[in-house]
Amino acid sequence: MDNNFKTLLGTELPVIQAPMAGVQNSALAIAVSNAGGLGSLPCGMLSTEQIISELELMRANTNKPYNLNFFCHTVQPFDELRQKQWQTRLRPFFSELDSEFDESKKGSSRVPFSHEVADAIEAFAPPFISFHFGLPEPSLLKRVKAWGAKVVSSATTVEEALWLDENGVDGIIAQGNEGGGHRGMFLTNDITTQLSMACLVSQIVDKVSVPVIAAGGIVDRNTVKSAFALGASAVQVGTAYLLCKEALTSDLHRTAIKSSRASHTALTNVFSGKPARGIVNRAMIELGYMSELAPSFPYASIEMAQLRSLAEQRGLDDFSPLWCGQNTRGCKEVSAAELTLSLVD
Repeated sequence: MDNNFKTLLGTELPVIQAPMAGVQNSALAIAVSNAGGLGSLPCGMLSTEQIISELELMRANTNKPYNLNFFCHTVQPFDELRQKQWQTRLRPFFSELDSEFDESKKGSSRVPFSHEVADAIEAFAPPFISFHFGLPEPSLLKRVKAWGAKVVSSATTVEEALWLDENGVDGIIAQGNEGGGHRGMFLTNDITTQLSMACLVSQIVDKVSVPVIAAGGIVDRNTVKSAFALGASAVQVGTAYLLCKEALTSDLHRTAIKSSRASHTALTNVFSGKPARGIVNRAMIELGYMSELAPSFPYASIEMAQLRSLAEQRGLDDFSPLWCGQNTRGCKEVSAAELTLSLVD
């Protein structure tokens, strides 16, 4: 391990808490930052008002560096025909739950980074910003870097890492295939291109000019050491934080993580339209892990979110995105600070 992480992260520890939309707010990020790591706030599903509110909490509760994470996907036009086909496929599930889908809903809470969002956060001068699904358009990226913010983004292939390096990032998150949640794929849709963390990091480190952050399957001190041995300058940890006291992980999700079911995860597009890794459940099995019927990101989530709500009211996780990586060994019901400190010597 070298000290590249201190220049890049500005933290005492070479640990980034992965941004996990839907299962955390600023409380987890604050706890990790105060413990010496880099706490992350996922902003891709928040309104500008919610982002400002969370940032005010961050500013009031920590004077340590923190990370804001945003999506950079290209928004596809809403496809009425494809959405109708998806609704037809899901109709039997709604009937089983004695309900109908709401056809009036045609939008999604997942929005890409924009100048409007930049206007909202500029006054806070965030020290660190990470992106998923590539980078924002050049004028936006230039604007963020003009604040003095360090910028990193996720790469799931060597080609994506080289592209990010050429386009001005300060660091690259090498997202191994074993990691939970959404894949940061942006140059390919082919999931057969996805490599394990070890293979990806070892192939990237000698080909890029910036520090590499290892992500995927890193849950304890031994896996952190392995990432450093591969040449990583820091690590990003997500799944291990899911059971922490500060996480908003639902009771159904926590139960699944603590059960034998957690040993079976898979990539699926049925919850959002993009590949993401989660614990296998009924929706993934019956709809197919990678469904050709699923509308493009993020429109598949419109009806699935409704199904999830209906099922969870009955105590069922059949239609819940149980995001989780392959390695749950480090998942403990402890404070985020305790977990963060346990990851490094």
